[in-house]
Amino acid sequence: MTHLRIKLSSLAVGAALAGISTGAFAGGFGIATQSGSGTGNAFSGGAAVADDASVAWSNPAGMSLLPSGKQVAFAGHLLKPSFKFQDQGSTIPPAFGSGNGGDGGDWALVPNGFFTMEINPQLRFGVALNVPFGLKTEYDNGWRGQLTALKSEIKTVNINPSIAYKVNNNVSIGAGVSVQKIEAELSSFSGVGALGNAVLEADDVGYGFNLGVMFQPDANMRIGLTYRSKIKYELEGSAQFTGVAGAPFNGSVKADLKVPDSASLSYFRTVGPKWEVMADITWTGWSSVKRLDVIRTTASAGGAAGSTFTSLIFNWNDTWRYGVGANYKLNSQTKLRFGIALDETPTNDRDRTARLPDQDRTWIAFGVQYKPSKAGVLEVGYAHEFIRDARVSNATAAGTLTGSFENTADILSIQYSHSF
Repeated sequence: MTHLRIKLSSLAVGAALAGISTGAFAGGFGIATQSGSGTGNAFSGGAAVADDASVAWSNPAGMSLLPSGKQVAFAGHLLKPSFKFQDQGSTIPPAFGSGNGGDGGDWALVPNGFFTMEINPQLRFGVALNVPFGLKTEYDNGWRGQLTALKSEIKTVNINPSIAYKVNNNVSIGAGVSVQKIEAELSSFSGVGALGNAVLEADDVGYGFNLGVMFQPDANMRIGLTYRSKIKYELEGSAQFTGVAGAPFNGSVKADLKVPDSASLSYFRTVGPKWEVMADITWTGWSSVKRLDVIRTTASAGGAAGSTFTSLIFNWNDTWRYGVGANYKLNSQTKLRFGIALDETPTNDRDRTARLPDQDRTWIAFGVQYKPSKAGVLEVGYAHEFIRDARVSNATAAGTLTGSFENTADILSIQYSHSF
């Protein structure tokens, strides 16, 4: 019984740490939704669009294309994912959980803010305060997959100051640095009633950089290229068990996690007095996420300090995202936006877990821009993600969770920009 208890405890905390990799609005665990103006085009303009101060995040070189003076943009994104499990022959005994867990998705509000300013005719400064990663998922207590996942709540905050330099009328370059904090509260059932649930709280601060180039061959066309580096986290936190017998198993753990690098190539063109068209290709280096080794930093009933608590296998692959979009200028105050995108998942049917039931997705988006004044711009965008069913086969000490998730996601964005 003691051996089983230790093994189940290790699996529970290890699975909780793996939940740091949970996400739902882009391939893997990224949140693609940043600017409110981009939502209406399914972010298909990417690194070539320079509509407002949010370009400080998407491509810092594009700040050189904004009007002189200062610009601010505030965006709020209301996200609603849905993760509904359908059992297909799980072998976990009812004593360890039953039922399909309800809808694991939950509402989330993601705020972002951006600021840019002119230093001189050639030099611009900007800063982005945003949320690149994060999600809350929660399944019903007692469901058949509770040995793998109950609650996963991830929060990140990123500060990204940047500069842009206008080389000439056709070329601008930009660069920035990111300071990014991650916090996680994650839980799963230990497998032993007296131990209760394993609850993990962990955090860290990581650092990265981004580079951008903007080419403008003529007044009607732009080509943007941007790169964002990996960020390495050395997560530290505590694992606590909620049951009456859990105290001897409590302790500290650590795990190294890298969020991947990415690169985007984007195109934007004005076609006549009414239309604008755009396209984007984005590569993300998810193949760097192969496994997660969880290490004890204090001794407990589960093992000595320095020993491996558990190792989790991901075996993710690099992904590509393809997007196309268009804008139609209805009149001098109103612009209509449209977009579609195909977003690959880094996961695979063999290694996918219930904590990240991710699959390939198709974005369909539309939005409207309205200018209530010469200096103010209001953006409203909506996107629906059609997500393929995500099959899982997760082995636990008590049996295998086998089935698929029916997933969807909806995004509503509102942004206000102001120039002064």
